[in-house]
Amino acid sequence: MEIKILSPKKTLFKGRAESVTLPGKQGEFQILKDHAPIFSLLERGQISIDKNKKIPISQGILEAQDNKITILIKN
Repeated sequence: MEIKILSPKKTLFKGRAESVTLPGKQGEFQILKDHAPIFSLLERGQISIDKNKKIPISQGILEAQDNKITILIKN
């Protein structure tokens, strides 16, 4: 999957990954390859990419479709 994590000031991550775990409004959830299209609000917590890269966030939004994930965050 291609993942982009953007803040108002810079790109925090741009690259490929097998999985991404996110802090959603209804609880933590994970996106894997070929996930159904999704749009979600994100809460305070951390984004984990392939269990080895972690990015703390205060809130954000996510769009995922066709194995492309875009995450806009506020730190």
